[in-house]
Amino acid sequence: MENQQKTVLITGGTSGIGKELAKLFAQDNYNLIIVARDQQELESTAAELGSSGINVETIAKDLSNIDEAFALCQEIGDRKIDVLVNDAGQGVYGLFKDNDIERELDIVHLNICATVILTKYFVQQMVSRGQGRILNLGSVAGKLPGPWQAVYHATKAFVLSFTTAVREEVKDSGVTLTALMPGVTDTDFFNKAGMNESKVVQDKEAMADPADVAKAGYEALMAGDDRVIAGFKNKLEVNAANLMPDSAVAHNLYEQQKPVEHE
Repeated sequence: MENQQKTVLITGGTSGIGKELAKLFAQDNYNLIIVARDQQELESTAAELGSSGINVETIAKDLSNIDEAFALCQEIGDRKIDVLVNDAGQGVYGLFKDNDIERELDIVHLNICATVILTKYFVQQMVSRGQGRILNLGSVAGKLPGPWQAVYHATKAFVLSFTTAVREEVKDSGVTLTALMPGVTDTDFFNKAGMNESKVVQDKEAMADPADVAKAGYEALMAGDDRVIAGFKNKLEVNAANLMPDSAVAHNLYEQQKPVEHE
């Protein structure tokens, strides 16, 4: 029961990969602090996870608002957080020229700014203690320029580069940073992004199970690995993309992610 007193803070912890990660931490007797926008969803998730006898605390914050990301740090204060999981993220589907700029800036604030703010706050505490783990939700999208989701793919390229760089800076401190890179996963992400018409989303059988993705991320985090690409098919796609010019990768993604043409 060495993990009994350990605490993990998970953003986006009420659905998808974040919720599956929360279940894995609960199984390992971590106390949970889950952060999401919707108080009702937080309460129902807490009731579900708390049945295993651990303490589940909920904090309602909209992390696409930078002030709320800073407020979250203030609310936690100097409490000991053993693991930080930056899972909250969103995308928006459509051509860049057509998409709403405010929506795209919210995605930048959530996927990039909130990740930077929380990582900064907790990595300082972890380094001073000489112990801690951080899991940042990247994506195979971070390795692939993505027409129809230009801003989302770019934010995930940032997350991957940022995580890798900070990991190197703190490598002798007892603190590790890990990037989890899923591909297309069966979560509410695509619905929220308005992406249900996309070819890549129509093929439900090709979608990964969020529980499998979470397990891959959890194991990589606990092993102190730098990154993990969840799913064999995604590894193949990234390896193939590494051998192609970015323009060719972008063209392939344009074709994969464009709307299905209705008869």
